[in-house]
Amino acid sequence: MEHDLPAVLSLDIGGTKLAAGVVTGDGLIHGWQVTPTRREEGPRPVLTRLFDLGRKAVAEAGVPEVAAVGISCGGPLDTTAGVLECPPHLPGWIDIPIVALATETFGVPAALENDATAAALGEFRYGAGRGTSTMVYLTISTGVGGGSVIGGRLHRGAAGNGGELGHVMVRPGGRKCSCGGGAAWRRTRPAPPSPSAPARPWPPAAPRRCPPSALPTAEDVSRAAEAGDPLAIEVWDETTWALGTALTDLVNAFEPELVVLGGGVTRSGARLLDPVAAAVARDAMPPAARAARFTLAELGDGVCVVGAGAVAHDLLTGAAR
Repeated sequence: MEHDLPAVLSLDIGGTKLAAGVVTGDGLIHGWQVTPTRREEGPRPVLTRLFDLGRKAVAEAGVPEVAAVGISCGGPLDTTAGVLECPPHLPGWIDIPIVALATETFGVPAALENDATAAALGEFRYGAGRGTSTMVYLTISTGVGGGSVIGGRLHRGAAGNGGELGHVMVRPGGRKCSCGGGAAWRRTRPAPPSPSAPARPWPPAAPRRCPPSALPTAEDVSRAAEAGDPLAIEVWDETTWALGTALTDLVNAFEPELVVLGGGVTRSGARLLDPVAAAVARDAMPPAARAARFTLAELGDGVCVVGAGAVAHDLLTGAAR
């Protein structure tokens, strides 16, 4: 049935790049396009460029028309109203009616979904999660996001922003979330003192210092740790500890068949996957720990575009949101 679904246009709005592609019923991307977001320009010029990118994707894909538009973007957002409420990675984007604008531009129905939630749906339907019923997905890159599929259905919550697994609290009193701000790199710098914060359960307590140019991303931390840099090893061990701790709670709560890890940091492969899986196997409830398999995502940089395509297909087929 999936192969019989019509082609749809998928748009992904990130803080640093915009992406567009035509997604067919087999989950493949055609006419893939990417361009810098240049978010400092504000919503109107960015959306003009995004919709132009969508038109170019349709032309490059060689399809006569698309049946719907799926849009992926970080929240908070209102999926029912189709409105971007106030995404932190897009400063100044307040109550943008993105679905109405896309529908007007392309003349077809449109749907909006949180980017990590869309990615979870893409991996479930076309990637590593194929054939499962209950799956937890985490993307680990500049920030951490995620989504879950329960009983074959994407979990969206009461207001459409449910499943924000990147907001699981790992350490009370720890560093505050900035919704997309290089957590692994920030941990190489000393945190401001907090008089009310409890003692950290993770050693060491010594301040970490490194120039911003040395370890600008979590991927660089991973590479430096693999090369034997002591500071990077320390930060990487803490990163895998934090992920393992969070995933232990998620595995206990959801008892998934599969945990899928995606995002740029997963390019480190077993260096990330093995200690995280080991932590869950050690600390989760035995039935849940035994049920959960761990694997890396399969869809790569196109996961949000594929996921937005799946959201558009669900809109056309009337799948429950």
